[in-house]
Amino acid sequence: MHLLVMFSLCALSSSVHHRVGAFLLRASSRTVGGVRPSAFSPSASGPSRQQHREFVSKLKPHAQRLHFSRLESSAESGNMSEDSLSRFRLWAFTRTKQVATLGPASSTFEMIEKLFLKGVDVFRLNFSHGKREDKEALVKTVRDVEAKWDHPIALLADLQGPKLRVGVFEHDSVVLQEGQTFSFDSSSDPGDACRVQLPHPEILKTLRPGDVLLLDDGKLKMRVKRTSTQKEDEGGSETGGEGEASEGEESSVSVECVVEVGGKLSSRKGVNTPTVVLPISAMSEKDRLDALYAKKIGVDWIALSFVQRPEDVQELRELVGVGPKLLAKIEKPSAVDCIDDIIAVSDAIMVARGDLGVEMNCEDVPVIQKQIVDKCRKEGRPVIVATQMLESMITSPTPTRAEASDVATAIYDGADAVMLSAETAAGQYPVEAVKVQQRILHRVESDANYQIGIDAKVAADRHHRDDTATDSLTMAAKHIAETIDARGIVVFTLGGTSAIRASMGRPHKPILAITPDIRVARRLQLYWGVYPVADTQTVGSVEEMWQRACDVAVQEGIANRPEEQVVITAGLPFGTPGATNNLRVCQAAGPDVWEVEKDDYEKDSLSKVIKDEERMMENPEFQSYFKQQQQGGSGAGER
Repeated sequence: MHLLVMFSLCALSSSVHHRVGAFLLRASSRTVGGVRPSAFSPSASGPSRQQHREFVSKLKPHAQRLHFSRLESSAESGNMSEDSLSRFRLWAFTRTKQVATLGPASSTFEMIEKLFLKGVDVFRLNFSHGKREDKEALVKTVRDVEAKWDHPIALLADLQGPKLRVGVFEHDSVVLQEGQTFSFDSSSDPGDACRVQLPHPEILKTLRPGDVLLLDDGKLKMRVKRTSTQKEDEGGSETGGEGEASEGEESSVSVECVVEVGGKLSSRKGVNTPTVVLPISAMSEKDRLDALYAKKIGVDWIALSFVQRPEDVQELRELVGVGPKLLAKIEKPSAVDCIDDIIAVSDAIMVARGDLGVEMNCEDVPVIQKQIVDKCRKEGRPVIVATQMLESMITSPTPTRAEASDVATAIYDGADAVMLSAETAAGQYPVEAVKVQQRILHRVESDANYQIGIDAKVAADRHHRDDTATDSLTMAAKHIAETIDARGIVVFTLGGTSAIRASMGRPHKPILAITPDIRVARRLQLYWGVYPVADTQTVGSVEEMWQRACDVAVQEGIANRPEEQVVITAGLPFGTPGATNNLRVCQAAGPDVWEVEKDDYEKDSLSKVIKDEERMMENPEFQSYFKQQQQGGSGAGER
C-alpha cells in the first residue's frame, strides 16, 4: 500500500521533474564556457531519477560556491566526497574573512590548496623573510589554485619596515642589572656590559631625558638619563644635556640610560621607542624595492609596517601609484594618536598587536582594538586583527581556551578579518589552525547575540554620516533581504564601491559582488560578508542584468531552487562607479518568472511537491525499490 501511494506521488510529479530538471539544466549552462551537463536532465540518456534527486539533495548543504559543471564531472566519476566539496558548503562561507601567512610550512600547491579549501580568503606574503624570487613563486602557486577552483584569492604583501636593532656584543650577549647605567652610541666597536652601538644616528639625536627604550620585544626597559654630543673634528669636546653640534660639523651622540627592567641582551636585538615619534620614513630602501616588486608580481594589497603618521601612507602611495591597495599596520602609540587621519588616507587597517603590545600597556590593547575596529567600520575600511591569534597551534594541534576566546572577541568586535602568522607559515599544524579558526568564525556568527550586536553598531554608525541615495538603497536591500529571507544580495560593481557600501551595512545575508575585473574581485575578498565573482559576460540591457544576477546566484550555489529569491542592486547608466539606483527582487528561475508554482498545479506549490518528493526519496522502501531497479531485480520493480 505504501509503495502504491509513493508511486502515485512519483507519477503525479513527473512534469515537475522536468520543470526542476530544466531549471538545473539552465543553471548549469550558465557556467563559464557555456557547458551544458547532461547530468541535470532527467532523460533516458542521463542518470536515473534516484541519482538525479540525490544529486539535488546534495546540492542543498554543499553548494555555497559550487559550479555545476564541476559537480557533473564529480557525479559521473563517483568522486563527490565530503572533503572535495567542503570549500563550497553553505556553512563554509563566513562573513568574517581569514588571512593566512605563507612560509616554509605552506609553500606547496597541495598545502596552499588545502588552506584555501578550509577557509582562507587572503594569503599574506611576509617580506621580512625569504628572497623576492620566493615570493614570486608563491604568487604563481596561489594563482594556480585560484585558476583550478575558479574563485578569486587575494594576496597581501607585508613590508618589513625599518627594524631598529642594537649592534653586536663582544661576547654575543650581556646581562644587565636593574639600576645600572647603560649607553648607546654610534661607534661600531663591539659592545660590553656598559655600552653598545645603536646604528641609527637620527634616533640617537631625537632621544631626550625621560624617553623610554624597550629592547628584545619589551623584555628589557631603560629610561634616558642624559644625552651627549661629541664633535668628531675636535676629538673629544662634549656638550651635555640637549647640546648639539654647530651647523656643518659632524658629531656623534651618546645616550646614557638607567636600566629599569634588567635581563639578558643579545646582539642585534630589536629596539622600540614608544615615547618618541621617530624622524625617519616608515620605509627603508629594502621596503621601497620590495613594494615595487610586489606590485610587479601582481599582489592585491601592500601592508606598510610601523606607520607613525598619515604621511607615511601617502609616501607609499606616491611610490606604487595606481594598482594595489594600501594597508596601514597600527603598531605604534604615535599611530594610535592620529588614527583618524591614518584611516582617512589608507584603504585598510591592521591592528598588529605584537609590537603594539610591546609599546603600550597590555590592558590598553584590547580597548584600542575595539576602538579601531569601530572607526574602520564607520568609514568602510576593512580591518584585520592580527598577531598571536592561535599562537600555541604552532606546536600543538589544538588551541588554548584563551586563544579561542581572543579570536571570538575580534569577531564580536566586528573585524573584517582575522590573521594567522607563524601558525600557518612555520607551524606544525597549518591546516588544523585554519580549520579551528573557521569553526570559531562559524560558531560566533551563528550566535544571535553576534548579529544583534553588529546591528546595533551599524544603527549607531548611521547617526554619524549623511545618507546618499546609494546608501539608502543599499540599506533597503539589506532590510528587504532579511524580511523575505532571500538567499543573498547580488551587487553589480565596477570598481568595488557598491559592494563596499553593502558590506558597511553588515547584512545577515551573503553579498554576491559581481564585477568584470578579476583584480577588483580579489581585493573584495578582504571585506566583511562579500562573496566576489569575476564575471566577464557583457549585459546589454536591464533585463539581461537581472537575468545574469540570477544566473550567477545559481551558478555559485547562493540559490539552489527555482523559487528561492535574491535581492539585486545595480547602477544605471552602466559603468558608473558607485551609482547604485536600481533594486529588484527576483526568483532564482529568472526575472521573467515569478509564480513558478502555478504553471501546472493550481492547488499545490512547486516547493510543496518537491518537499513531498524528498520525503519520498528518504523512505527506505522507496530506496529499496530503486536499488532493485538499478540491479535489474524483480519483485517491487515489476508491479
